[in-house]
This record gives sequence, structure tokens and C-alpha cells, in this order.
Amino acid sequence: MRPVRTLAEALGAGALVLDGGLSNQLEAQGCDLSDALWSARLLADGPEQIEAAHAAYVRAGARVLITSSYQATFEGFARRGTGREEAARLLVRSVELARSAAGAVGEEVWVAASVGPYGAMLADGSEYRGRYGLSVAALERFHRPRIEALAGAAPDVLALETVPDAEEAEALLRAAEGCGVPVWLSYTVEGGRTRAGQDLAEAFAVAAGNEQVVAVGVNCCDPAEAGDAVELAVAVTGKPAVVYPNSGERWDARARGWSGDMAFDPEWAVGWAEKGARLVGGCCRVGPATIGALAGALVAEGGDSTG
Repeated sequence: MRPVRTLAEALGAGALVLDGGLSNQLEAQGCDLSDALWSARLLADGPEQIEAAHAAYVRAGARVLITSSYQATFEGFARRGTGREEAARLLVRSVELARSAAGAVGEEVWVAASVGPYGAMLADGSEYRGRYGLSVAALERFHRPRIEALAGAAPDVLALETVPDAEEAEALLRAAEGCGVPVWLSYTVEGGRTRAGQDLAEAFAVAAGNEQVVAVGVNCCDPAEAGDAVELAVAVTGKPAVVYPNSGERWDARARGWSGDMAFDPEWAVGWAEKGARLVGGCCRVGPATIGALAGALVAEGGDSTG
């Protein structure tokens, strides 16, 4: 159901369970995601599949749903012949589909509109490297139209997610100024630094003192790195942390496939919450069954604010 409380109010009461990877659930439903638009293609070609994927996570216990707009950009849609007016409509649809799926339960479910990094539009894995050679001002110009379109659909929060470097984080926060919707900022990290190699404490500091930011943290990283990152994010910003690592497998952009072993332990969520995480879930390759186990672990420890 639609939330009664703001997301910030809910985070003050305890941890909320995020969903998991949308693409892996869509693949489990039999969807072909080989297109450069990835799951965003289905906003036009199979919206019912996206809603079904969201609903699977709601049934598993997720109370915050991240929309299918991560790779949905005006530029990306234009490459497949979709005009700006239609692209804007599809961005709005991403929020509507998540909101519709949220109605499946009698508990509050919040909708986070995904704003992926510039590199996601390139579809070449560069969101795991950053440093695109663009200025902060250029990145701000790129992100602002999509943020405005998504904000117009009235999500509960904008998820500025999988951000590889602090310069893009600065651009995203500038682009979101005045949009009327709170945001969370989530970096993708490796070896205790941003993917671009920057000091993580300095990267988190970009959001310190920004009242629009309701949470700061990491996503799409090795789950073994999540605990230290959560602790640092809280220490640097004084804000609740958001954390949703991937399965521990690694994405090969050239082969367009995953390698390695599953290393995500749902029980780790309890430790993340103890360190200050208030939005806790999974990213790539983390499915509804794992989110269900994570939700159960948090409830067992009294850390979930739903119910």
C-alpha cells in the first residue's frame, strides 16, 4: 500500500528491507535482457513482467522497491528510435509499475526511482570505472532531465545509485536540487575506495550536510565490503546508511555474463543494521528467496520497522 510515513520518518523507526536484483528476477521469468537498454526495454515491450518482478520482491518481504529506470535514459531510448515525449512517459511508467506492485500487501511500501550513473547508458561496464572524461557540469546536464521526469511521477525517493566516483555524485546531487523529492546516494566500491579509486570517506562527505539526502551508502559491491562501508558512511555523514551489495559474483562487460561464486549471506544484514544501515537489501544476482531470508533475519533481531 502507499506509505503513510515519509521514508525519512520510517528510517527513524528501524531498518527497511530493500528488494534485490531486478534483472535476475526478470531473467527467471523468462525475459530476454540482451538489449543495450537491459531491463528498461521492458518498460515498452513487457511492463507486466516488470510489475511481476516487483511483486515477487514484495511477497518476499521487501518494503522498498527500486524502479526499472536504472538504464532508462533519453539518450538510450533515442538510439532505439524512441522520442523524448515517449521516453518521458516510460520513465513515469517505471514508477507507476512499482507503485502498482506495492499495492499487493497491506503494509507500507515505498518506491525508489532509480537514477543510474552515466556509464549505465553506455552499456559497456564503465559504471564500474567512472572517470568518463566529462566535467561535473556536463554530467549534471545529462542527469537533470531524467531526474525531473522521474520526480514528476512522485516516487518516495530518488535512488542515485551505483555511482562510481565522487564527481558524478556531486553532479547527481546538483541535478536533484529543487526536484521536490528526497534522495539517497549509493556508491559502488572496490577495495575500500570508489570504483574510480577515490578515498571513500571523501566521497561520502559530498552528501554531508545536504538535507535532501536521507541515506548514504553502497550498492553493487562485494558483500564482504559492505559492513566497513556502512560504518564509514554513518561516521562521515551522520545519516542512516543504505546498503545493497550484489551476490559476490563479478560482471564481465565484454562477455555480458557473471563469474565467480555466490557469497551473499542474508544474516550479514543484522550486522549492517547494527552499524547504522536503515535500508538493507541486495543488488545484482540477489533474488526474492535471499531477500526473504534477509527480511526474516532482520525481523528476528527486531530490526525491521514494518509490521
